Amino acid sequence: MKISRNWLDQYVDTGLSDDALAETLTMGGLEVDAFDRAGPSLAGVVVGHVERVRPHPNADRLVLCDVRLGRDGASGPAAQIACGAPNVAAGQRVPVATPGTELMLPGGEENGERAPVTIERTELRGERSEGMICSAHELGIGEDASGIMVLAEDARVGQPLAEHLAARGAVPSDTVFNIDLTPNRPDAASHLGVARDLAALTAVGLRPRNAVVDVANFVMHECGQPLHTFDFSAVAGEEIVVRSAEAATPITTLDGTEREAPPGTLLICDAERPVALAGLMGGQNTEVTRETTDVLIESAYFDPQAIRRAAKALDLSTDASYRFERGVDRDGQVWAAARAAALIAEITGGEVAEGLVDKQPHGPPEPRRLALRPARANAVLGTDLSVSEMSALLTSVGVDVCDEAPGSSGEKFSCVVPSFRPDITREEDIIEEVARLHGYDQIPAPAHVPLPARPPQENAMRRLRRRLRARLAGLGLREIQTNSMLPTEQARRFLAPEGGAKDDVAQTLKPISEAMAALRPRLLPGALAALRFNRNRGQAGLRFFEFGHVFRQTDRPGPTVIPGYAEREALLLALSGPPQPEGWDTDTREADFYDAKGLVEHVLSLLRVEDVAMEPFGAGADPNFAYGVRLAGAEGTPLGMVGKVSEEDAARFDLEADVFAAELRWGTLVEAAAPVRGRRYEPPRQFPSVERDLAVVVAQDAPAGALQHTIEQASSALLAEARLFDVYAGEGVGDERKSLAFALRFQADRTLEDAEVDAEVERIVSSLADEHDATLRQ
Repeated sequence: MKISRNWLDQYVDTGLSDDALAETLTMGGLEVDAFDRAGPSLAGVVVGHVERVRPHPNADRLVLCDVRLGRDGASGPAAQIACGAPNVAAGQRVPVATPGTELMLPGGEENGERAPVTIERTELRGERSEGMICSAHELGIGEDASGIMVLAEDARVGQPLAEHLAARGAVPSDTVFNIDLTPNRPDAASHLGVARDLAALTAVGLRPRNAVVDVANFVMHECGQPLHTFDFSAVAGEEIVVRSAEAATPITTLDGTEREAPPGTLLICDAERPVALAGLMGGQNTEVTRETTDVLIESAYFDPQAIRRAAKALDLSTDASYRFERGVDRDGQVWAAARAAALIAEITGGEVAEGLVDKQPHGPPEPRRLALRPARANAVLGTDLSVSEMSALLTSVGVDVCDEAPGSSGEKFSCVVPSFRPDITREEDIIEEVARLHGYDQIPAPAHVPLPARPPQENAMRRLRRRLRARLAGLGLREIQTNSMLPTEQARRFLAPEGGAKDDVAQTLKPISEAMAALRPRLLPGALAALRFNRNRGQAGLRFFEFGHVFRQTDRPGPTVIPGYAEREALLLALSGPPQPEGWDTDTREADFYDAKGLVEHVLSLLRVEDVAMEPFGAGADPNFAYGVRLAGAEGTPLGMVGKVSEEDAARFDLEADVFAAELRWGTLVEAAAPVRGRRYEPPRQFPSVERDLAVVVAQDAPAGALQHTIEQASSALLAEARLFDVYAGEGVGDERKSLAFALRFQADRTLEDAEVDAEVERIVSSLADEHDATLRQ
């Protein structure tokens, strides 16, 4: 938000420099991001007195002027300046740019914009010229370029021109503060609001249009209340109706754009049609023009959420919506309308009609009363302020501190909050005002800080999440954080089936836009959007992970905060493109399913989640995956899944390369890791291991993971490791069959006998034959 220093000085004379004023505002909670100088500086431009004008001997269109500048006293020599203006004459007081002055002169570039030019002592057609007599246009303080600017006769010779103009109320330059206003301070969205805490309209980014519109804009920036003016003769039926759009409603706004207000948008209508988008922009059909003779002024309070939703839906942000979205003063409408009416009448010579129409559907707001306990305020802030000091601070910003509350025994006081401070709703807000106004830098640092006897213990979920974050980052994955809000239709496309009869997306009651109407049921759409963003910026190999909460509406039993809704934390892994760039000694390849599955197995290994069953699934089993593997823990507890994202979903995000992703139930993983959460030390074995290779022939669609699980279950504690090292299909194994070869390693705290190992292998072969119809490969 922009604030003009000149305008601000009309309300409060601080006497501070621009830097000091910016520091004061920032320390008071109104953070000044930056401030800029607006308008010409006029440094080096002084008032001169033209004593004599004579023709230039070598140029018909130039004259030589002897100009007294006052720098060397009345008896000093006058400066000779060549001038081509037709209106220059002896006896005039004129602005003179002395040598060394930098002016932004017009026409310095092809597009007509101003360009910096330094005035120097020079010769023009053989005669010296010691400066430049300027027009208002050349100085940037007016549009008259027909001749030089002639000043009043009482202008003091030698005085800086900026001082001369300022003394007459014509300030040519200004300082514009850019304040980063927080959403909880709508009262400061105006010059009066900023002045309460502690000028030209063009200084704050406005452009003059006509007297009526300019006054409405002026009042808005003055007091923070947006106004809208209608050409009353164009208002059908001389009637104004405020209603919500029942269906999509077209309207052409003041900027000439034809817009379609979605259902639910608040409209300002006359007897026949919409004439404005409430809180956003007026309609072109009732625009005030130079031919307007009767003006209707609208001054309103609109629900901030309604205006915020409409602004998002229409992608329309205006000075009015900026203020309405934050909440304007509920008691400021009548004053602002009367102020605008009086100014319009004064400027245009019009008359203000008697009376006004004041409609308040919910009645006038009741003053908000809050209790303040001075002792608690001092305890919270670490201060020792008296009641009178707190009262003086609060009164300075409009909070009325009343007498002691009944029955409080002097321990509690009643505060009446002004209507322009909707952010003050509880005692803590009052205490914050005391701190802000007293000055955060004035609060002393405590001499002693109490510390707990022992540091807080990190719970298991946080500890494992921290370890896993570090491990995944070490593997080259980048952590992302995506929006938990999605469009409703997109959320439904990513609603994976979980068996509830009433499974549906969790929708927000009052979404600020259609793009944020539902809570995400999966982390996958956010990851796909992140992949698209990076792909569009030339990134190829992408590997992401994210911890986040997912939501759904369901009737499935389980722990929940809100009945009928489920929320849980999930871990997502996503990758696409080559795992590493091509090098002189390596060939590039695209990421595949086994890269994603390997990451999942790495996660399970780090968490020491054991006895995980993996069930392959194909297309159609999940709406967002072409194929993959489901993971289940003990007793079939779902742990998540890993697979290839369907081509349809990838295409919706403009992703041409294959995308592989895994989404795991983080809470369930932590519970499964609980028995083996601690680190265990095992000394190296002192006796040699025995290795055997085992190749079996099974059906083509038999999962290798299931066979490995059977091997591990069939063997005794002698089996230290079972690892798949070869898969073969083709000649020698039969049609619709394949060969799986496992490396088996046996070890014990003694030297193993061959007979023992042979018995173990026979037991394994028997179990594989019984459970998977496996035969030894010959």
